Amino acid sequence: MKPRRSVLYMPGANARAMEKAKSLSCDTIIFDLEDAVAPDAKAAARAQVHSALAEGGYGYRELVVRCNGLDTPWGDSDIEAFASAEAAALLFPKIESLSQVRDIAARLEAANSTVPIWLMIETPRGVLDLREFAGHDRVEVLVMGTSDLVKELRATHVEDRFNLDYALQHSVMCARLLGKEILDGVHLDFKNLASFRAVCERGREMGFDGKTLIHPTQVDISNEVFGFSTEDIVRAEAVLEVWREALAEGKGVAVLDGQLIENLHAAEAERTMAFAAALGQRET
Repeated sequence: MKPRRSVLYMPGANARAMEKAKSLSCDTIIFDLEDAVAPDAKAAARAQVHSALAEGGYGYRELVVRCNGLDTPWGDSDIEAFASAEAAALLFPKIESLSQVRDIAARLEAANSTVPIWLMIETPRGVLDLREFAGHDRVEVLVMGTSDLVKELRATHVEDRFNLDYALQHSVMCARLLGKEILDGVHLDFKNLASFRAVCERGREMGFDGKTLIHPTQVDISNEVFGFSTEDIVRAEAVLEVWREALAEGKGVAVLDGQLIENLHAAEAERTMAFAAALGQRET
């Protein structure tokens, strides 16, 4: 299990920000070569990110590179540069079809690369056809691009995101069906931490594994909301204890604090403990 509570976008053209990221408590860093980089700075940003990956120093943080689309002048060069770089995955924007995923996979295979593929879901077609292409075995994580999705829908950005409920719920459903991790989109009003927390809580309740971020001030809240508290871990330990005792006695259910415990509760408790163990191992 890889905790991905907080996934911070970092502009590939900003060397100072990439250096600062080494001290942030985010789980994952996405070095962005797409939206955050102007066309005339693409080549320099690519070289800068490549150097940052080679130099390392990011500790436990998972490092991902968001490449430019293959339909742009920079996509091929991005794949060539990072197919064998020290990246945990490559993220590709505006994916809408299986043919796009197969094209990316074929180019990586031609470069003898086994790097996992992450997909941005940020268009109506990408959402509606997600089940048809996200199941590809090279795909590891789905990332909601809610800013572009709002634009494509001709919608408006509203604080509670009610107008994205269908798209978000459909995407989470597809991710769970296909066995993929899925990350919620960014919150643009980064100075409003109260609304950010509310959006994080709604995303967690909806089933997202973590949230993509645009500012370091969002990291701690994201870690808290998408993580597990000490009380959650203690509860999970207790659930597993009574569950194992019940199984040893040949029972199919157990009782804890007056509540019925079944196999689904035990499975969720095991996931909580695995998450806690992954964090503990990472920190040591």
